[in-house]
Amino acid sequence: MHVVITGANRGIGQALDSRYRAAGHDVTGTARSGGEFLQLDVTKPEDHSAMARALDSRAVDLLICNAGVYLDKGENLADGYPAEMWAQTFAANVTGVFQTVQALLPNLQMAQAPKIAIISSQMASQERAPGGSYIYRASKAAVLNVGRNLAQDLRHIGIAVGIYHPGWVKTDMGTGAADITVDQSADGLVARFADLDMNSTGCFLTWDGRPHPY
Repeated sequence: MHVVITGANRGIGQALDSRYRAAGHDVTGTARSGGEFLQLDVTKPEDHSAMARALDSRAVDLLICNAGVYLDKGENLADGYPAEMWAQTFAANVTGVFQTVQALLPNLQMAQAPKIAIISSQMASQERAPGGSYIYRASKAAVLNVGRNLAQDLRHIGIAVGIYHPGWVKTDMGTGAADITVDQSADGLVARFADLDMNSTGCFLTWDGRPHPY
């Protein structure tokens, strides 16, 4: 199985990359800085074009859209959340996901049972809206909507799409106060991606397999 993982150089992406490699799969990890990974800044259209050229004629069985940013921690409603922060966040968390899927759609169509896994968050939920983190919450809600609509549009060509809350994870983004470890999250997500098929396409699930409220 050929797995492509965006944002594979740290956190959950790195843990997923390690697991699929250890299981013997062919893995293409991407990172904004390149290095040992395929260079992909998901906010740059030219990087998407370069990735498509690098993976030309290679089937992609599983695309994991993991790369993302959380820039508005600590912002306040009175004078925070500047416009540029909104633009940067949506470029990475929403447009970046869509353009990654768009760039690799021909590769996904080459696979036998292709899957797209989009990492969103419980902070995308409209039912659970405790306030704060307006930009991040809005971006994750938007990418949830993108994933749900992709599931419909790609159904007729047999590409399954799942959207996932990875848990509140002890990473640089999640901080040490989080609920679960990177290993717990990655193990759960690998199991969720394995279960994804055309019967469950469009799902929004937690890392441990529970349906998440929209």
